[in-house]
Amino acid sequence: MFQVRVHKIESIRDLDGNLGKRIELIEERQISRFVVRPKTEEAKVVQDVLQAVQQQLPIVAARRQFAAPKMILFLTEQEYESLGINFDVNQVYEVRLENQTIEFKKTA
Repeated sequence: MFQVRVHKIESIRDLDGNLGKRIELIEERQISRFVVRPKTEEAKVVQDVLQAVQQQLPIVAARRQFAAPKMILFLTEQEYESLGINFDVNQVYEVRLENQTIEFKKTA
């Protein structure tokens, strides 16, 4: 079992011209936050400056979370409705691969 986050949903047309959706799912993974203690005074200053920048710019701090592309679904409107899941951008789902099936479960 693993977790994915809906990164992007786009409207597409298949080869026959039917409307559908392209749903991009990325793997949710946390990078361990071990602390590296610099040995020199200059390195300590650099580390302090970087920490101050990360506190002021949330975008820089958000990059600590690693997200790798996991799967992309190309579904017609009919296939999307048959799936029975309303994917929402940034929603996290647990994915289970078992007995030749793929199961999506929305996390809280």
